[in-house]
Amino acid sequence: MGNAGRRYVLLAVSAALIGTALGPAPEAAARRLPSSGCVNDLPPKPGRGGPPVQPEIRIDPPYLKLMPMLEPGPYKRPIRIPSQQPPSKDKRCVDPCPDITDPKKPTTGDTGSLGSASLAFPKITFKLRAIPIPYAVPNPNPPKTPPPPARVNPGADAAPAAPAPRAPRVRSVRWVSTMTGKGSTSRTDKRWQINGTDLGIMWEAGPGKIAVAFGDTFGKGFRPPGANGGDWRSNVVGFSSDRKLGDGMSIDTMVQDKRCHAAQVVDSRGVKYYEQTTIPTSGFAIGDRQFMTYMSVNSWGDIPGTWLTNYGGLAYSDDEGSTWTRAPHLRWDNVFGVSQFQVSAMVPEGDYVYMFGTPNSRLGSVGLARVRKDDVLNKTAYQYWRDGRWIPSRDANAASVLFGGPTGEISVRYNADKKKWEMTYLDVAQGAIMLRTSRTPQGTWSAPVQLVNSGQRAQLYGGFIHPWSAGNDLYFTLSQWSTYNVSLMRARVY
Repeated sequence: MGNAGRRYVLLAVSAALIGTALGPAPEAAARRLPSSGCVNDLPPKPGRGGPPVQPEIRIDPPYLKLMPMLEPGPYKRPIRIPSQQPPSKDKRCVDPCPDITDPKKPTTGDTGSLGSASLAFPKITFKLRAIPIPYAVPNPNPPKTPPPPARVNPGADAAPAAPAPRAPRVRSVRWVSTMTGKGSTSRTDKRWQINGTDLGIMWEAGPGKIAVAFGDTFGKGFRPPGANGGDWRSNVVGFSSDRKLGDGMSIDTMVQDKRCHAAQVVDSRGVKYYEQTTIPTSGFAIGDRQFMTYMSVNSWGDIPGTWLTNYGGLAYSDDEGSTWTRAPHLRWDNVFGVSQFQVSAMVPEGDYVYMFGTPNSRLGSVGLARVRKDDVLNKTAYQYWRDGRWIPSRDANAASVLFGGPTGEISVRYNADKKKWEMTYLDVAQGAIMLRTSRTPQGTWSAPVQLVNSGQRAQLYGGFIHPWSAGNDLYFTLSQWSTYNVSLMRARVY
């Protein structure tokens, strides 16, 4: 190496040392910002200490409370306002409603200090905790309900299973962005008071438009881990036109009922042991009508990943997803807690809509039904796949098992480019989101492969496919109980 070469190396090393001393380049610093790209979304720096936090001793003795529940439930006219449009690029980091979303600064007060020593006296709170005992009573003024559709006989059709394709090969999986909560791509905490939520179920609501539905959603008072806090909404829905998914998925608008607030769209009674919540499980569109499958949750179980449903149902919207109606004559009741199609994923393809479903919780196996697109709201028009045939049945458990469990929160799409069906789901035994493929909806389905496991993303669940995934890129949402928020993930699948 000549003198010029040595001089070049010395200059390069010096520049590197200077750069290290001065800190990372602007590009490196930008990568440390949250998904929103906003400095004001960074977590606060740790303080040097302050007044002692007053400890609290809570005494919450339970008591039984009888709760009469009107059946059918009373009709409540939903409140809606025009959705706030996304901010311009130069204002994306400006808080749109600081009077609503920004917490008030704490004031200094007496902390029980004596001289130079600090002493925090415990605060004792006493509050009775109601354990509801709900029971149904007739509604003297029931809302008007349309008559059930005419009974039809869809007949039986042969449907042999195709040979299983080889298992997909997953080359890489990476986290793309935070989709909800503080610092998320669309700043859901500041724009719609979505501080904590889960799921992120997506479907193509129309040309150039993706609908995304989230489950139990919380605003002020939310503190991870888990579902908690104030301003509880059982479900919320937003819309996205973002096709550039490599840097995250932006949510343009959400259904709103007031300023900077996402509205609950599918109503819920909100009473444990009756109907604690209504959780979306999939969505699709036929023409101008939007559909959303949901589960009516009686109560969440004490064992993680378990719950009891009342039934699996279908809601629809004729105003672009703003207001939703629960189809009164279309539900799969949960008999003795073991019925199929409590947690369902419905996918339109060709002349039919295919319904993949599991029992409640995340331990069951997958069954399959189908219905012609014109008859989606007519339960008598459904056929269940059993032993190589489509058959009508009043018993949803007539459906054969496509493959054994444990399966939870399935997401299914037909990949027209690859001419294959794709399904993701949570396998709680492996603690992983799995992927299978098939040539036909009835299978035979391939062996499963892992997309991501709990060693990589703690306490994960969900795993819902983005409809605009293309080529070898499979984008999907992922929830984590540890953060109780949703991320966008990208897998390279061959």
